[in-house]
Amino acid sequence: MSTENVPNTLATSSGLYRRIWRWHFFAGVLCVPFIFSLAVTGAMYLFHQQIDDLVYSSEMLRPSPAAQRQALPPTALIAQALLAYPGQAKAYNVPQDSRRNAQVDVIRPDSATLQVFVDPVSGRVAGAIGESDRIMTIVKHVHSLAIAGDAGKVLIEIVAGWIIVLMATGVYLWWPRGRGVGVLSIRPKAAGRLWWRDLHAVTGAFAGIIILFLALTGMPWSVFWGKNVNAWLSAHDLGVPKGMWSGVPKSTLPAAELGELPWAQHQEAVPASDDPHAEHQAMARRHHGPASYSVLNSPVIASPDMVVAKLARIGMVGGYRLALPRDAGGVYSAIRMPGQLAGQRVVHIDQYSGKVLMDIGADRIGAIGRITEWGVSVHQGGEYGTPNLIVMLAGCLALIILCFSGIITWWKRRPAGRLAAPARKGGDRLAKGVLAIAMVLGCCFPLLGASMLAVLLFDSLLQMRRHSSARVKSP
Repeated sequence: MSTENVPNTLATSSGLYRRIWRWHFFAGVLCVPFIFSLAVTGAMYLFHQQIDDLVYSSEMLRPSPAAQRQALPPTALIAQALLAYPGQAKAYNVPQDSRRNAQVDVIRPDSATLQVFVDPVSGRVAGAIGESDRIMTIVKHVHSLAIAGDAGKVLIEIVAGWIIVLMATGVYLWWPRGRGVGVLSIRPKAAGRLWWRDLHAVTGAFAGIIILFLALTGMPWSVFWGKNVNAWLSAHDLGVPKGMWSGVPKSTLPAAELGELPWAQHQEAVPASDDPHAEHQAMARRHHGPASYSVLNSPVIASPDMVVAKLARIGMVGGYRLALPRDAGGVYSAIRMPGQLAGQRVVHIDQYSGKVLMDIGADRIGAIGRITEWGVSVHQGGEYGTPNLIVMLAGCLALIILCFSGIITWWKRRPAGRLAAPARKGGDRLAKGVLAIAMVLGCCFPLLGASMLAVLLFDSLLQMRRHSSARVKSP
């Protein structure tokens, strides 16, 4: 929402100031509900591990972590999970430390995924959680508006773009212009609307860079910008190097189907296992349906035990997700996402030979891809530990304060029953520099550009209607 950031009469009377204030106002009106939702859910998701451990402690955490007996092999833990909850094993999550249970993802007959937790030492099934029912899954879907489908993904990209517009216009409105009060601190005797205006301005001044960073680093997840930039990076060998596909067969399964994995690999296909009998085996299973495929007790498939042992030999010891082959052409995919960019690693292994088909660490991604991945890691609060969490949390809290202070400031100055958008006079024009900046933003973020044109059209229609009403009323 907009506030009167400059009480200077000369400044507020200028056409440029009025137009920028008007755009700041409309951006706030359109986006405040979504920005508030992004801030609240983002703040919650920063602490997703801590919240999960608290809410699901009986399922996720072992009752006696001090017991240091030999852990059971993965096949035994997967078998225990399937015995308690029949279905097709989708993934095996290797515990990060001795405090945690192993997690087996099971595709149930109704196609829903159930996360089953098994004590890695005793083999006791501690419980299960529906993947779509998990609190942090819901929070993540609300944060990204994935609950609204593709329309939600489009909307979240537009909102992220308008946050950039709000920050740019907010800086212009906040700029001191020789003023020394209400800029970096709230005026001591400020009260009412003036106090809320100062709070809005000062909060934006101190948190603006963090908020802008959050908006920009949130773009990689977007449905249009993120997808197309990812595809461009892959096409120009700036993401996953094309040379890694040398001699490796491709499947038709997009890597994004494997679940959470590094952003640069979302547009890549998953490698395929190369077995001369794969087609024959697939035909033999076809009448049983995909749920009949199992990596357990097969004489021709490398067992999860063998794969986990091989991964340990190449440095993947714990704290990763092992996606299991879902059909005769599938592969084992070990995905480690520890929070820090340097620790990210994805390893694809042939299900028959046990051969490593691809081993992709952060050091093997192109420079632009690494920068983007770093931004994503910082955005999620994982790159630099507790200080990173505190700074990102501060950005989320600042957004909440800006939403409330903007709304209250507007409410206190609006005449009853009116929207009270900042006035625009007939001769007001935007400076060429401002138009150039708007055009650059619109080209960089096309969905933002389209929405800016829509707002411009709406504003012009309002002006035409106001002028028509004025002509009718005039004698």
